[in-house]
Amino acid sequence: MKIVDAHHHLWNQAQHPRAWLTHPVDHIVGDYNAIRGNYLIDDFHRDADGSGYELVKSVHVEAAWGATPDPADETAWLQTIADTPGSRGMPHAIIAHANLLDPEVESLLQRHCTHSNMRGIRQMLNHSADTPGLNFIDRGDVMQDPQWRRGYATLKKLNLSFDLQIWPWQLEAAAELVGRFPEIPVILNHTGMPLADDFVSWKQWAIGMDRLAEFEHVAVKISGLGMARKTWTVETIRPYVEGTLERFGIDRCMFASNFPVDCISSDYARIWSAFDAIAVRYSEGERQKLFYTNAERIYRI
Repeated sequence: MKIVDAHHHLWNQAQHPRAWLTHPVDHIVGDYNAIRGNYLIDDFHRDADGSGYELVKSVHVEAAWGATPDPADETAWLQTIADTPGSRGMPHAIIAHANLLDPEVESLLQRHCTHSNMRGIRQMLNHSADTPGLNFIDRGDVMQDPQWRRGYATLKKLNLSFDLQIWPWQLEAAAELVGRFPEIPVILNHTGMPLADDFVSWKQWAIGMDRLAEFEHVAVKISGLGMARKTWTVETIRPYVEGTLERFGIDRCMFASNFPVDCISSDYARIWSAFDAIAVRYSEGERQKLFYTNAERIYRI
């Protein structure tokens, strides 16, 4: 099976140290010492090449660049990698960081867009009023902020998509946002990030996913399910994979590794083999969509 990995990261701690990797913080993935070193394109290729799947294209998602105040430098670095012989053109799509609250954000977006593989923006919006360790941003109401929405609206002007990363209790607020901006493609990250497998948590996730699924311009990356469940199995993640596919349909879903973050709980082959096992009941054409053609279409690669 060919695959397009729709969500992975690269970092060079020697040249461009990320603060979150240099100074460990309380994080959903737990002890992440294993990923604090460099993770470069050759490392990514090594993991993928040993999986038994044919990696043909990839989508890089911002990785909290911290060595410089200008996030466009990460995009420039990634474009240099993609243009280097031996990279196989990866990453074919770059999802960069921008703080959409910044009144001058359009200037940053334009700098990102000088690079040919630039496709969209992710600003992590995960927030919990009760658990500070789950906060990736210092406010829980940012999606309702008029200034943030002005920044968000700029994405349409520059033909950019938005990678949406939030917790399940934020899904309904996100549905209100995306409903007001139907012209901006949205890709929900990591299956909506369900944290617990109890009934109450499942219902919260399911209701929020139902709301988001109402909007045809929202797609989902089925990924990241190992972050909160280190001892996961095919059967423990199956309800979230199948639940997402049932809600959003085959044409709006794609698989992704979230490497190297998910290597804490899995190797590359195990992740893709799990997707393969769950998707076995689908036709060959449907499987091709989930494993690579949807990602090619949605990320315009």
